[in-house]
Amino acid sequence: MFLGFYGLREQPFGVTPDPRFLYLSPTHREALASLYYGIESGCGFLALIAKPGMGKTTLLFHLLEKFRGQARTAFLFQTQCSSRDFMRFLLAELGSESHEQDAVLMNDEFNKLLLQEARAGRRFIIVVDEAQNLHPSVLETIRLLSDFETPRAKLLQIILAGQPELADKLASRKLSQLRQRISLLSGLSPLSLTESNNYVEHRLRVAGYAGARLFEAAAIRAIGQFAEGIPRNINNLCFNALSLGCALRERVVSVPVVEEVIADLDINKHVTDVTPRTALSQEVVRVDAKAISSPAGFVAAEGEAAESLTSSEARAYMQQVTVQLRNWNRKPD
Repeated sequence: MFLGFYGLREQPFGVTPDPRFLYLSPTHREALASLYYGIESGCGFLALIAKPGMGKTTLLFHLLEKFRGQARTAFLFQTQCSSRDFMRFLLAELGSESHEQDAVLMNDEFNKLLLQEARAGRRFIIVVDEAQNLHPSVLETIRLLSDFETPRAKLLQIILAGQPELADKLASRKLSQLRQRISLLSGLSPLSLTESNNYVEHRLRVAGYAGARLFEAAAIRAIGQFAEGIPRNINNLCFNALSLGCALRERVVSVPVVEEVIADLDINKHVTDVTPRTALSQEVVRVDAKAISSPAGFVAAEGEAAESLTSSEARAYMQQVTVQLRNWNRKPD
């Protein structure tokens, strides 16, 4: 590991949503403030929507830390489930010892927990992460949970967090009642190059780094550009750059190191490039046996059915045809 080589106390670019490492860009700060205000104001339903890797989960953990000791909280991420499964996951997250399977009885158990916290003067916050995976029927179940309230206040605050597909679902006519209950909607934008630099420096400081600049300025620009301002991508690039830099004994991560990491992580070079010509070459090729003879035996003998060739065999066959045609053109009449 590179921790000792670079004088780091812990891994600065890990994959876990540790709220200590949260970097508050302008949109992250605005989203956090909006969610905090929504909970304080008892708005009921709130939503946070952003592309993958933008730090939604880290921000949500940071938000719940602010309400530690003031609220009963549940954080759910198992979203590929039925309504019954969702209620079981929710009660388990809340520490309920009930093993009830009946939907009505599970709702009664949940209502008791809500009233218990309300009498104690505590808020009740449920965060549903990766909510874009929820089936519309489960989202409707969540909407019905918000009906638990007193004449004076909402007993429950619900945050739906997810990728842009969540917005698509909420915009559908079937979920219009749920959409109408969402009081505040927040989003997160990719980091600019300046913010990407500040993001890297912030995580290094939290991890205990106190030395001179660890990445060349041009190296950070290359990371920010290739990562497209997405924090998760920046983490991945920085982790690999530090690993390679340590292996090469570079005290300051240089541009060539970052370029090598980018080349290694560029998934596009592994993607099949299906062009129209490639697509055509992948079709089954049938050759008439009478057209030309093939010494490689690609074509069926006369009177037999034509043979189907793979794309590689077809290319090899056409190369042989070209050679034969060239030789015939050189023969005297």
